[in-house]
Amino acid sequence: MKNVLPADRPRETLYRAEDTTNPDYGYQSANELPVEYLLSNGVVSLDKPAGPTSHEVATWVRKIVKADKVGHSGTLDPAVTGILPLGLGDGTKAMQALLPAGKEYVCVMELHGKAPEEDIRRVISEFTGKLYQRPPLRSSVKRVLRVREIYYNDLLEIKGRVVLFKVGCEAGTYIRKLCFDIGEVLGVGAHMRELRRTRVGHFREDEHLCNLHDLQDAYHFWLEDGDEEEIRSYVRPIEYALQHLPEIKVRDSAVDALCHGANLAANGVLQLSTGINPGDLIVLKTLKDEAIALARSKDISDRIAKSKSGIVAEIERVLMERGRYPPLWKED
Repeated sequence: MKNVLPADRPRETLYRAEDTTNPDYGYQSANELPVEYLLSNGVVSLDKPAGPTSHEVATWVRKIVKADKVGHSGTLDPAVTGILPLGLGDGTKAMQALLPAGKEYVCVMELHGKAPEEDIRRVISEFTGKLYQRPPLRSSVKRVLRVREIYYNDLLEIKGRVVLFKVGCEAGTYIRKLCFDIGEVLGVGAHMRELRRTRVGHFREDEHLCNLHDLQDAYHFWLEDGDEEEIRSYVRPIEYALQHLPEIKVRDSAVDALCHGANLAANGVLQLSTGINPGDLIVLKTLKDEAIALARSKDISDRIAKSKSGIVAEIERVLMERGRYPPLWKED
């Protein structure tokens, strides 16, 4: 498949046991979540403008929606535009989960000299797979050599010495350094002229993306007129940021214990995704698809599905508030 990020990996469902979920507990769908709850537990896909830092944008969003805190996933340089996922309030807990999802950028690269079009196409296509990168001088991290993966490079247009291409890559990849390296291999030199982030996992340009003005207007429509339509289209439940993760669905009776930090035992598992490996970051969910916690798997999918006892996942970050489900679970 062309232009595929880790978030696009298909997964099937394994069924370990059957059970029902009590409609008196939790929320049947995202539409039942009050707007007030979303504003303190949701996520926003913001279209960052050129100029401000990611931290400044997060601060402005915090003031717009009156949130206690707002955090972002993956800093964008001031000059870079595009998708900046933001967690509102406890929604910040989901931001770490976006790191393995993969990111996509559209880049304008300017060559410092003339190069044949066939050479440009060949060299750009060669910059895929695992690459060594050292962060550029202007970066905010330590300049140590590290490995990052380029999932795809798709050349879109060439006009003179200006090259437009789309790149899908691992979090922490420096596109500025990628442009420099492409220029070095071509023998003419190159630099990044413009950059826009177009995807972060399942956050896409054509789905729920808003700018600061959109968000401010939507917040006031809700606050002053009671109109929830726009604010709900921009502020999504925390589960929206976790779609790329493999999941384990658990019994209602296990939920409250997990909310208190208990690890997941085999007898609490009902369904799970295929392709889970030991150490993988996974999301634990209710049968209503509510995210309970982020966890690390202790085994592969097939063995978890057949386990009769023992711990199958260790809690890393609790996402759901305590008390949404009653305390009914007994651990092995």
